[in-house]
Amino acid sequence: MESIALWQGVTLCAIASWIVISSCLNVTLKIRSFLQPWVTHHVICGTPFILRIQKHQHGFLDALFSGLSCVVSVPFYTAFLPFLFWSGHGKLARQMTLLIAFCDYAGNCIKDVVSAPRPNCPPVRRITATKDEEDNALEYGLPSSHTLNTVCLSGYLLHYFLSHTRNQDFSVELAGFAIACLLVGLIGLGRVYLGMHSLVDIIGGFFTGLAILAFWLTVHDYVDEFIVSGQNVTTFWAALSFLLLFAYPTPELPTPSFEYHTAFNGVAFGIVAGIQQTFHQFHHESVPRLFTQLTVPAFFGRMLVGIPTILIVKFCSKALAKWVLPVISNTLGIPIKSTSYIPMLNGSISVKKSDEIKQSGYIRKLFFFSHQDSFDVDTGIRFLQYAGLAWSVVDLVPSLFSHLRL
Repeated sequence: MESIALWQGVTLCAIASWIVISSCLNVTLKIRSFLQPWVTHHVICGTPFILRIQKHQHGFLDALFSGLSCVVSVPFYTAFLPFLFWSGHGKLARQMTLLIAFCDYAGNCIKDVVSAPRPNCPPVRRITATKDEEDNALEYGLPSSHTLNTVCLSGYLLHYFLSHTRNQDFSVELAGFAIACLLVGLIGLGRVYLGMHSLVDIIGGFFTGLAILAFWLTVHDYVDEFIVSGQNVTTFWAALSFLLLFAYPTPELPTPSFEYHTAFNGVAFGIVAGIQQTFHQFHHESVPRLFTQLTVPAFFGRMLVGIPTILIVKFCSKALAKWVLPVISNTLGIPIKSTSYIPMLNGSISVKKSDEIKQSGYIRKLFFFSHQDSFDVDTGIRFLQYAGLAWSVVDLVPSLFSHLRL
């Protein structure tokens, strides 16, 4: 017990120390001043390459690459993961959830540290077929999140499939590897064709994805064992999630990247907290799985019950957080503002725009006695909203399945 508490304490102290040290040394600004000019140069030099690819413009290619971008986007994976949990593939679902959260954090950190632009539009033609793509276009370019996520998730799916099947046929392994490579190649090409990324962004996303995948394949079994049978799991993950909200770089200009990180940080916490409480009831390896003990009609019944339930929980979590967090903040005397969720707080406090405030770093965010004028309550609301949604996927909804005998 003491050794468990020790490594957990050391981990949290190390992250907190990094937050303080990186703020004192202005690490983000120094890394940006070194990398941003080099990346920007390659983005500009890569424009002719993008234009050569876009000369082959065709309606079919527009639809193909836009569709592929949606299929491998973070919102798609977010909607797909509940299906994995409810179909009985709990281990795969929780590992993919945590891997997506890790990819989202790492990729968006790099984006906002470097703060490198996307290709200039015009002359580049940028196609944003969905609202999600429009939001993606507001982020910085390096690395390509779609490429990074595709490398990690297709690689992990291939590893999981080969590890959990008895088929040792080399041709099957080769076919799986070829499909994964084809998907990664199409996604990378599509991001260039759509005008969303330069070649340097794709290369950066590819190699970052390989590094994250290699690291995850090294630690994923230990992480899973800790979640399902460890001690102090929920307390440790709550503290970790809190610190990760501050262990995030300040971008040169505001982007949606931190909002995505906050959402997936909440999802990871909700999944871990729910799994830790209900693993032996709903998520152990002997649960019925689709096409075996779980029939197709029963699975569709789960969808009809589960999807409306998690949407209701998401709405209720957001409403509750919007009511509770401002009350708690006012009670503690913490000055707050809201950029979107609570209109009455908009503009109530003027926010400084100087470079000093932009790069104030993590200390001012972390300690309430800082000189920062106010704290954005939207971060807490978003975190609790998605934590509630994720908890309902692995705890509330399976409980309903059990009562309804689905």
